[in-house]
Amino acid sequence: MADSTVSSTIVSIGSRDVLNEILRQGAQQMLTQAIENEVAEYLGRHAEQRDDDGRRLVVRNGYLPARDLQTGVGLVEVHQPRVNDKRCAEQGQRQRFTSQILPPYLRRTQSLDELIPWLYLRGISTGDFSEALQALLGPQAKGLSATNIVRLKESWQQEYQNWSRRSLEGKRYVYVWADGIHFNIRLEDPGNNRQCILVLMGATEDGRKELIALSDGYRESAQSWRELLLEAQQRGLSADPKLATGDGALGFWAALREIYPATREQRCWVHKTANVLNKLPKSLQAKAKAMLQEIWMATTRNQADRAFDLFVASFEAKYPKAVECLVKDRDVLLTFYDFPAEHWVHLRTTNPIESTFATVRLRTVRTKGCGSRMACLTMVFKLAQCAENHWRRLNGAALLPQVIQGVTFVDGLKKEAA
Repeated sequence: MADSTVSSTIVSIGSRDVLNEILRQGAQQMLTQAIENEVAEYLGRHAEQRDDDGRRLVVRNGYLPARDLQTGVGLVEVHQPRVNDKRCAEQGQRQRFTSQILPPYLRRTQSLDELIPWLYLRGISTGDFSEALQALLGPQAKGLSATNIVRLKESWQQEYQNWSRRSLEGKRYVYVWADGIHFNIRLEDPGNNRQCILVLMGATEDGRKELIALSDGYRESAQSWRELLLEAQQRGLSADPKLATGDGALGFWAALREIYPATREQRCWVHKTANVLNKLPKSLQAKAKAMLQEIWMATTRNQADRAFDLFVASFEAKYPKAVECLVKDRDVLLTFYDFPAEHWVHLRTTNPIESTFATVRLRTVRTKGCGSRMACLTMVFKLAQCAENHWRRLNGAALLPQVIQGVTFVDGLKKEAA
């Protein structure tokens, strides 16, 4: 219940435009890779055919002029390899390579937005990939061979594996956000009903947001998070972040205190709001939500404390579980007041993660047959890779050096020396 409330709260303004751009870039990458694979398979199939001088009759010869494919999410530029085929048919006519993925005169499709969910969220299985290509290109597209599909999957999986092993030497993340994203996907492992992807994102010293790590594991498991953080540390991420934001239910916190003990903690207000409202009757939820907002929107810690006390006094007698849920994390819900006010909008929630992966979660509900854990990890990685180009830089990035230096901030303002 809380997870669905969080998703509906965060998937909000502007997400449609960002998603369209993600889909457009994903389609461009998919088409480029798929056509490259199709050409490679064609060349390989005829590699043994040679002329009298021993030269191959079928060779690659640069690229055709770029083509713009008009889609439901904008123009997608496609670069198609040129194939020089010198073989002759029985009638004496030259053979010609014709792409089954991108017919020669295709310029427009209306159903691209149906393709990407199939490719990314159904694990790129053989049957699904062919069906998705037909959704994109129409019945005339015959799809890809099984060999071609395997190549595409392997290339993406290798890309993810290379990324997950990259060096983090010299990297410093001032702030990090952590969350565990559940997917309603049937996996190859029947004992694992719901796969959880552990996501760690960070803000660099110049305020750029980057994906740090992705792994599968158990959201509430300290051991799962410990393995993720230890691996990041071993790859060179040595400096403790100044602040970490996440849901209180995560096993992340126990692992963080062990691996990066100097990092301060901030509980996500969106998760907390959803959890508190879930313990109240629907008739009171609108009022309670507004009162909770008065806490985290207060301009000073003192004002937040007064709003906090008012909420407790209003609901404690009749709804002690809702109040207990809020009160147990009181201090770590208000940590952001000790950091620059310009950064508060970024630090109070895990929105940087949720706004990217909530769309994945929603689409996954529509497609229920993904498959392997590696296919799921690869899909999430590819989507995050596209989304990363659109992540907004932190407000007040010029203040980050002061945060790193340990300058004291009170109610978001730099404390002047006495």
